[in-house]
Amino acid sequence: MPTLTVVFLLALAAGTALQWWLMARQSRHVAAHADTVPSAFSTRISLAEHQKAAAYTLAKLRLARWGLIVTPLVLLAWTLGGGLSLLDQAWLSLGWSPLWQGVALLASLMVISGLIELPLSMAATFGVESRFGFNRMSISRFVADQLLETLVGLAIGIPLIAVILWLMTGAGHLWWLWAWAVWMGFMLLMTWAYPTVIAPLFNKFEPLDQGELRGRLEDLLRRCGFHSDGMFVMDGSKRSAHGNAYFTGFGRNKRIVFFDTLLDGLEPPEVEAVLAHELGHFKRRHVTKMLAVAALMSLFGLAVLGWLSQQTWFYSGLGVSRQSAALALALFVLILPVFGIFFQPLMSAFSRRHEFEADDYAAEQADASDLINGLVKMYRDSASTLTPDPLYSAFHHSHPPAPVRVAHLSSKLSAPDSRGS
Repeated sequence: MPTLTVVFLLALAAGTALQWWLMARQSRHVAAHADTVPSAFSTRISLAEHQKAAAYTLAKLRLARWGLIVTPLVLLAWTLGGGLSLLDQAWLSLGWSPLWQGVALLASLMVISGLIELPLSMAATFGVESRFGFNRMSISRFVADQLLETLVGLAIGIPLIAVILWLMTGAGHLWWLWAWAVWMGFMLLMTWAYPTVIAPLFNKFEPLDQGELRGRLEDLLRRCGFHSDGMFVMDGSKRSAHGNAYFTGFGRNKRIVFFDTLLDGLEPPEVEAVLAHELGHFKRRHVTKMLAVAALMSLFGLAVLGWLSQQTWFYSGLGVSRQSAALALALFVLILPVFGIFFQPLMSAFSRRHEFEADDYAAEQADASDLINGLVKMYRDSASTLTPDPLYSAFHHSHPPAPVRVAHLSSKLSAPDSRGS
């Protein structure tokens, strides 16, 4: 058996076993603490609400286990099972040019993969989310969303794939450096275009109404020196009861977005504190830092792909009999998550550090108690578990666990008030 095949199978088995073990830990930990509300939340979250969050978490974990079975089997079918080779041969039989045959291969791989994932997505939406009162989508809207996402993905992805494949075959041994420049340009373009071009295809965005809330938020923006393209309310309630807030874009094309469900559940001071947290990400340059990390990781990844694409054992070890730029790219994208799981705690730790820094900034610009109250309401309304397993959380959660985050913010309540500066 080729060495790469052995390494691939061992990594896949180890990663799957690790994730299964982490899920088991999370299930045991959440179930064991389901009958007692943590003391920091006991006056604001009832036992019934806490138990609903535990049941919701356990239901999602049960569904995730099915995904943990299906995903490795599908990956094996694409690679060592010969699925990718069969798809490649089907497109080769049409006699298209190598470039467009490669584009068709990758586009069809994306579409077929999406169809394979569809049953689990439907089970999550119309099973778990509906059972706990969060889903507000009809079947027709779900289907329309899936079709629109596929069309938008193809419209954006096909030109990008074509350029990358053209560089892989025509730009020499350093094609990966040129491809990295194209990829970074694409990422920046998407970040700039998403608020005004892509997001409105899926949701309506209405300017935030004049009133007390808008006045508070405009005062906050002035204090923070943040200039945006406006504050908007998104009709998130037409799909889900979950709430959120974010800012997106860069340069002058920045937007602040609130889910309507969030505004329905929070008081104006709490919304102000939540926005101060989001602005903290901007003021602490977290977006820039994450882009820099993404740039370095993509540069490294493309350099590795540039080397692997020239190695015959890379193809044969993963069940492919011929070499091509499209097959190299497809194989690389398919197996990357197999090895990426082992680095996930590093990225999660990086993200959680940013969340603490954003909370610190929010405590300077707004009232920390308002942020605590807002977060607790969001935990309650979204049925987020207050008692995650620490190790599971270290792997999977980009935000600090609820008790840790609230304790961190509570420590700011006794600190001198530094707002208004």
